[in-house]
Amino acid sequence: MSVIDLTWWQLSLAAALVVALAICTHIARLQLGKPLIVAAVRTAVQLALVGVILEALFAVGTLLWVSLLGLAMLLFAGQQVVSRQKYRLRGGWSFAIGTLSMLVSAFSVTILSLVVLIGPQPWYQPQYSIPLLGMLLGNTMTGVALGLDRLTESMRRSSDIIENRLMLGETWRQASIEFRRDAMRAGLMPTINSMAAAGIVFLPGMMTGQILAGTSPTVAVKYQILIMFTIAAGTGFGTFVSVGMCAKHLFDQRERLCIDRLKELKSP
Repeated sequence: MSVIDLTWWQLSLAAALVVALAICTHIARLQLGKPLIVAAVRTAVQLALVGVILEALFAVGTLLWVSLLGLAMLLFAGQQVVSRQKYRLRGGWSFAIGTLSMLVSAFSVTILSLVVLIGPQPWYQPQYSIPLLGMLLGNTMTGVALGLDRLTESMRRSSDIIENRLMLGETWRQASIEFRRDAMRAGLMPTINSMAAAGIVFLPGMMTGQILAGTSPTVAVKYQILIMFTIAAGTGFGTFVSVGMCAKHLFDQRERLCIDRLKELKSP
């Protein structure tokens, strides 16, 4: 089955829908017209650049270039984690914790999936490794960002409660347990909701793309199930690691709450 190619004027018509939406938001005074246009332009430019990069990467296909692209994706994801938090740790700790947690979770799950589950030859083949890593990083980034944002905001808001618990003799783990649990739930809930609704409410993106490209629906379903399970694992482990590390950093060696280690991220 051949794939129907899209012309630039067809993409322009799709872009016109976004422009029409931006005009409607401007008329309604939602103050979303400019952000919507900027996001649309960034989407087109970024995806076009990625397309060129992937074309070159697929032609070369070496482990070095795959690793460099994966590292760039990781660093950008770490920056996005920081930008999505209202209160972040001082001194670059939010970036370090977010990046490290995604490195531990998303990269390890990706490598496990490539080597053990899918088994391309070589195992780092860009056709499989880059899309899989991208999906895992994107979803893990969202879970980590939501978890850290919920943790820092709730602990800052409830600092008096935590300090009272510490004065009563509780350890930092006991004093912050409910806040860490709430943050972990916040990070995992979008993934759980997506898994629960997949196939009934919506067709996931990878499965839809494969079907449009002519892949058998049965094969597309198998790949999508694999992706959903690995995303859940990567997001869950990444959220656990990031929330635990962030909570630990908010206490000093004498287990005193150091809420001054947080600073508010100013809105642009």
